[in-house]
Amino acid sequence: MPKVLLLTAGYGEGHNAAARGLHAALLERGADAEVLDLFALTGGEFYQRTRRGYIELINRAPGVWAAIFSLIDKVPTGALSVPFLGRMKRCLAELIAEKRPDAIVSVYPIYGYLIERLYAGKPRSFAFHTIVTDSITINSIWHRCASDTFLVPNEESAEVMIRHGVPKEKVSVLGFPVPPRFSRDRPTRPAPQPPRVLYMINAGKDQAPGIVARLLEIHPLHLSVTVGRDEELRAKIEAVAARADRVVEIHGWTDKMPELLMTHHILIGKAGGATVQESIAACTPMLMTQVVPGQEEGNAELLFQNKCGALCPTPDSLAEKIEQLFADDAAEWRAWEKSIARLSRPDAALQIADFVLGRPSA
Repeated sequence: MPKVLLLTAGYGEGHNAAARGLHAALLERGADAEVLDLFALTGGEFYQRTRRGYIELINRAPGVWAAIFSLIDKVPTGALSVPFLGRMKRCLAELIAEKRPDAIVSVYPIYGYLIERLYAGKPRSFAFHTIVTDSITINSIWHRCASDTFLVPNEESAEVMIRHGVPKEKVSVLGFPVPPRFSRDRPTRPAPQPPRVLYMINAGKDQAPGIVARLLEIHPLHLSVTVGRDEELRAKIEAVAARADRVVEIHGWTDKMPELLMTHHILIGKAGGATVQESIAACTPMLMTQVVPGQEEGNAELLFQNKCGALCPTPDSLAEKIEQLFADDAAEWRAWEKSIARLSRPDAALQIADFVLGRPSA
């Protein structure tokens, strides 16, 4: 049974989502796979503080994050950070010695620099692959380190990597490793009357009640809202629905996101890597309420270029776009659905698992 280590980090949900999707696929393919967050294993409370700080920064001061993202792209931050990650490097070396993996897959860029330092000039007993979780606006920290391959989600991202000096033979377009459930037993999406709109509240919680109130002015409309484990937010959404005398389908934490995405016509949310890629896998066009400068700009650009998404930062712009999409027997929405279907790679995790295991795709 081949052993695979998946290295992730909690700075942004896209990395963990990619790790989970590939982990599920590797288990299906009969591998012994394990997801590890070395930041969590070695960082303790400092790691938790920096994670919270990162999330607060991108939500409250996106302009500051844009400047930091640009600086990381221009300065060899990855290599410069390795001397300060001695504990993590030792932890990684111990894990490799203990678990003796056949392959290591990184979904967070810093691990490539640790592997490079550990094996400088020495042979490795395992293959090392990097899964790039961003699209188009790919920071150079992803590819300044050595990796046997760089697996990217789409052709546009491959072109960017090659243009920035990554050898073409090292770049493979296999998609983003969404959960394998997207590739099988797909539920039938109902006809787009009434439109089924899924609003995933993962940022901008203060604006969420206002958005829901404005959407409920649209007739007809089936609105579903995900609030996670935030009971206070759930109560606010329920109050808005009661005042409007409308029914809102509210979901707390759920493991049914693939099914929810595939049975709705539009997703509303921020342009995070995992959110955009799962929307594409579901063939569900997306209206973005927020695009964090830097890595999320590429996710949004992917949807813009392929005419299957729009930026709608206000409640009025969201409502107006939904009404436009579903006018004239949903003509514009139907065009968007065809466009996003051309991007969709719902079996990407299984394809990547086969690639990592050195097997022909099933």
